[in-house]
Amino acid sequence: MAIEEPEFISIEKKDAFEIREYKSKLIAQVLVTGTFDSASNKGFRLLADFIFGNNKTNEGSKKIDMTAPVITRDASEKIEMTAPVISEETERGWYISFNMPKQYSKETLPIPNNSEVKIIEVPAEKFAVITFSGLVRDKKYAEMLNELIEEMKKRNLEPKGPPILARYNPPWTLPFLRRNELMFRL
Repeated sequence: MAIEEPEFISIEKKDAFEIREYKSKLIAQVLVTGTFDSASNKGFRLLADFIFGNNKTNEGSKKIDMTAPVITRDASEKIEMTAPVISEETERGWYISFNMPKQYSKETLPIPNNSEVKIIEVPAEKFAVITFSGLVRDKKYAEMLNELIEEMKKRNLEPKGPPILARYNPPWTLPFLRRNELMFRL
């Protein structure tokens, strides 16, 4: 069975760069503090706990299908569009989120038992996206972020908010087979 991904329309595509318009969606999100890696792991575990049944419905708990990608973004709301970008491992806030299967609405989705898990309706949005493979480490992240920023500058596109990292594969996937994306809201 294929894993559900959010629906979008491709507006422009050139090599690894793309402009997409995503449909509205429902997400489960947590705010965690730590380094990028520690926050990603903690956030994933909290959200996985929710979809694996730590929730409530009128009929008890319910397992929710896993979707892709897992989204990570810095909790700060300001980013300067300059290159190059230097990344460093610091303790800070991170939003980690899972897209909920499109069969659910906010009214029909099971309710999280953990108050840290927030259910959010996200409106339709437009994004500038760059796709890449491999492990997401500081050097690769900075390299791909710089490339995304350069492509946006060529098109006079301004980001709204911090960069967003989308990771599509389970951790046991070989690095060269992994699909990752960096994106900015437009």
